Amino acid sequence: MPRPTAAQLVYGSVTVVLADLALLLLFQVGSGAGIAVVGVVSLALGLAVSVTVPTRSARHTAGPAATAGAAPVPAPRRSAAAAEGRAPVSAQSHR
Repeated sequence: MPRPTAAQLVYGSVTVVLADLALLLLFQVGSGAGIAVVGVVSLALGLAVSVTVPTRSARHTAGPAATAGAAPVPAPRRSAAAAEGRAPVSAQSHR
C-alpha cells in the first residue's frame, strides 16, 4: 500500500476539521451519540477527500491520456534551404 502524500494528509485533515465544525453548528448536536455520528461522518468525508486528491506519480504516469485535451505541439519548421539540402547562408563559409 503506497504511503499518503503531504497534500493528501493536509486536505483530509482540513476536511475533517471543517466538516466537523459545520455539522456540529448546522445540526446543533448536544448528545454524545450525535457528536459521535458527526465525528464518524467527518472522518469518512476526510478519508474520501484524501483518497481522491491526485498524487504526483499518478499524474506523471498517466501518459498521453492526461494530455488528450491539450493542443498538439507543432513540429519545428525547416527552412527552405534545409528542405532542399543546402546549408543556410549563415553557416556557409565566406570566401
